[in-house]
Amino acid sequence: MNSLVENEIIKFLSEKTIKERVVLSDSFGICCEKIILETEEIFIAKYYLQNNYNFNSIVSEAKSLEYFYNKFPELFPSIKFYSEKLLIIDFVKNDNIKNKNYQNILLDKIIKIHSITNDKYGFDFDSQIGGLKQSNQFSFNWVSFFREKRLNMIFEKINSSKPMPSFINKQIEKLLKNLENHIPKNPNISLLHGDLWSGNILFNNGKLVGLIDPGIYFGHNELEIAYLTWFNYVDKNFLNYYSNFIKIDNYYFSYEPIYQLYSSLLNVHLWSREYIKDTERLLKKIYQTHGLGSDR
Repeated sequence: MNSLVENEIIKFLSEKTIKERVVLSDSFGICCEKIILETEEIFIAKYYLQNNYNFNSIVSEAKSLEYFYNKFPELFPSIKFYSEKLLIIDFVKNDNIKNKNYQNILLDKIIKIHSITNDKYGFDFDSQIGGLKQSNQFSFNWVSFFREKRLNMIFEKINSSKPMPSFINKQIEKLLKNLENHIPKNPNISLLHGDLWSGNILFNNGKLVGLIDPGIYFGHNELEIAYLTWFNYVDKNFLNYYSNFIKIDNYYFSYEPIYQLYSSLLNVHLWSREYIKDTERLLKKIYQTHGLGSDR
């Protein structure tokens, strides 16, 4: 560990004694560890293993959590300390035990978050996802924002490091060029968590106890819904109930796989090339639904 980070941890703890430290993850150059004190207080600490001079996701996550905690203190962990090198937050006890009504429990919280709106897409600062920078430069044009700041951003990162098969790239390039014909032009502008998947949704003994690792911005609410449906975390009953409060477009299922494509490409770049198979399946569905041909 960087000695400066260690000094900041010691300074934060003051005279308190550490009982145990457990590394929970080591991904994207960031270490996440649980710090247990003799007093039985528990904190989560995040810090870079090596300095990242291109984008500081530690600061981005801290600012995202700060914003969310001010609005939903019962749902997001509180920040105990942060600097450019270190983020320390409260530990949220969780056991991943959900009850049969977990979707309804989650629904109520998501609806409250998505009900916060704005006059344009983006946010006051750039957000992180998997340590990557998501540009949040404000835009009044959703198609442009999603194309350039989300879909093309990750597509270019993959191409610059290890391109996917050419037929997949050609299909994505064609979709990007014609995106305005396939997703809503001026949809709802909602506050989004930004990385709402099962690992960031914490349950404990059937109760929803927290949402973590946000990548905040204002965007189309259905993009976040598509992320939840992509890995089968929610079902159609969830969508029907949600639509009673925030109307889901009648054509949602036609562009749902386009929104899911962004999630799939993130996984290709961040986690495993195995997700290229999911990307290919999504593209096949998109091309069939939207009559784009095969380009293979």
